[in-house]
Amino acid sequence: MNEHAPQRRAHRIRLVRYAMTATATAGLALTAFAPAPASAAPRPDTVQQRLNALVKEDGMPAALAAVKGRDGRSRTYTAGVGDLATGARVPVDGQIRAGSNTKAFVAVVVLQLVAEGRIGLDTAVDTYLPGLLRGDGFDGRNITVRQLLQHTSGLPDYMDAPALADFTAVQYRWFEPRELLDGALAQKARFASGTGWEYSNTNYLVAGLLIQKVTGRPFGEEVTKRVIDRIGLRHTYVPAAGDTAVHEPHPHGYLRTAPDAPLVDYTAMDASMAWAAGAVVSTNTDLNTFYGALLGGRLLPAAQLAQMRTTVPAELLGDGVRYGLGIQSRPLTCGGLVWGHGGTSPGYRTRGGVTEDGRAANITVTTVPDAPTGKRLTDAVDTALCR
Repeated sequence: MNEHAPQRRAHRIRLVRYAMTATATAGLALTAFAPAPASAAPRPDTVQQRLNALVKEDGMPAALAAVKGRDGRSRTYTAGVGDLATGARVPVDGQIRAGSNTKAFVAVVVLQLVAEGRIGLDTAVDTYLPGLLRGDGFDGRNITVRQLLQHTSGLPDYMDAPALADFTAVQYRWFEPRELLDGALAQKARFASGTGWEYSNTNYLVAGLLIQKVTGRPFGEEVTKRVIDRIGLRHTYVPAAGDTAVHEPHPHGYLRTAPDAPLVDYTAMDASMAWAAGAVVSTNTDLNTFYGALLGGRLLPAAQLAQMRTTVPAELLGDGVRYGLGIQSRPLTCGGLVWGHGGTSPGYRTRGGVTEDGRAANITVTTVPDAPTGKRLTDAVDTALCR
């Protein structure tokens, strides 16, 4: 769940506040991937050096990556230790909690329902969830579905509620979505709907409730049927109620509760606190496959994909970053854009995405980094895609 929060809340740990990595200029039309030019893929030594530095110089317990180069070949990398208690190695392409990458999955489902005529993108949320959003400065009658997906609703972030101030106290606690929403409704609006941009996990909490109301099925089942199973993501799942484990080989994830505090193993957790904003478990390779299928037109009709890639400035996420509907774009130093999202969970952070010509990279570290290290993680993605 994720990040790059405004300065006034930068001292607090975020699940999804810092998650993101890709979306481009407004109105960008759907473009199929061009044929991959004959060129060398990212040099293993260069990418490996970046991962090694994240561990040895920045203190990340582990780093792991999956990179698809210009030649179409995929490579995986690991660095560090997968389990600090036992010294076990990092599993190659191990499962990780993908955090706010979940938002891209949820946005796809909403846009599929738009394509089916079951949801109107510029229709008020209150049409589907009457009376749900009423609070200090916000009203569901004035917030559209598009504004939810693009973080332009002005809704406050439920992650700022007192109940989630200490992640160690709620590691195994089950939250109902409505309980999380109540934590947001008790706060003031960030701005009037449609007049600004600010990342808020509440937007995707409401999007999950919207999916359930329209389909009559749990949001996780819809994500599984419409996205995960559709493109064959064999190592990706939405945790069921009460499922606190990571199912397949994985590096452990660690939470630091204060700058000088010891790391706490936060691998097992009740993901209900993240729900539709950040609960998905995946691998770096599956994330590459997902974003490649999405940008390649396999999950959405052209009209809805074009809407998804219509972006607004989101400089709080980094220089040149723009946010669309559940997906972001970030400029690359070698030219062009990387499209994806990124994600943060208490024990993991992932950055990455895909390019127009089919290159892909996702890199994960196994604790939430400080701001300078987070920048170096983003730079490592740039290295993987540009070399």
